[in-house]
Amino acid sequence: QLQLVESGGGLVQPGGSLRLSCAASGFTLNYYTIAWFRQAPGKEREGVSCISSRNDNTYYPDSVKGRFTISRDNAKNTVYLQMNSLKPEDTAVYYCAAYRIVSRLCVLSGTQYNYWGQGTQVTVSS
Repeated sequence: QLQLVESGGGLVQPGGSLRLSCAASGFTLNYYTIAWFRQAPGKEREGVSCISSRNDNTYYPDSVKGRFTISRDNAKNTVYLQMNSLKPEDTAVYYCAAYRIVSRLCVLSGTQYNYWGQGTQVTVSS
């Protein structure tokens, strides 16, 4: 069974940091493009980072560029999202997602991704 499991969410003060993990089971992440999405109550889902299956190229929207970093550890079959300088507007449920493609590029269109985790809550508040 193909599965993605996120962990690492929690409550953090503004300006703080968190590292989210996305562990895959049932398949090897090497051949997959991986992305992190988030969804806050009453808002549309937003892609916040992706990493390609070849060359580990990454992409970030302006809302998180310079603060978030996505990386993968193929030996652990895990993708990470390091989030620094967190703001209250980063509060959301964060999901990792994957789709199989051999590409040096990645996109943040949710419709491309066919495997999703269950999500982990991130709350940024003082």
